[in-house]
Amino acid sequence: MRVAPVGMFMSHWIGKDAEEIHTTFELAADTAGITHGHPTGRLTAGVFAAIIALLLRGSTLKEAVGVAKGALRRHECHEETLAAIELAEELFISEPNSATAIRKLGEGWVAEEALAISLYCALCARDLESGLILAVNHDGDSDSTGSITGNLLGCVYGVRGIPERWLEPLEVRAVVERMADALESIPA
Repeated sequence: MRVAPVGMFMSHWIGKDAEEIHTTFELAADTAGITHGHPTGRLTAGVFAAIIALLLRGSTLKEAVGVAKGALRRHECHEETLAAIELAEELFISEPNSATAIRKLGEGWVAEEALAISLYCALCARDLESGLILAVNHDGDSDSTGSITGNLLGCVYGVRGIPERWLEPLEVRAVVERMADALESIPA
């Protein structure tokens, strides 16, 4: 969940194809490798940052997931992460907006489960609010799945998608907005 800024930063220099997204994937995976030694932890970070970068470049969520899966397949030990993502995609079609579907994806305590739950919730979302509510209302690592889903849907809907009643009481709102503006305005 901590590599979203990698995707945001790299979105300034990439296109939408799998070759150009590979650098973003690798940078995020290497960043995650500082604290996550297991290959799945690294690979899910690469997928997540790649999706963020692609969303910010104008891809739809489904397109971004498809390209990120292509980048993922280039790596050894990708099967666990790929299976989790593909299960999320299948459940989105067969069981949209379902707490039962989220339980089938796991609890989110490990990287591939957190990513799968978040992708499922983002794919099901009618708007930012509905996706986030789905992402945080389960018995697992809901703060992580909420964070990841929020990053994805933030890229899809932008700041205008955040309900004002959520923004009004936000602590250090001005600082958060300045940081986001600075990261978004990095010259390409």
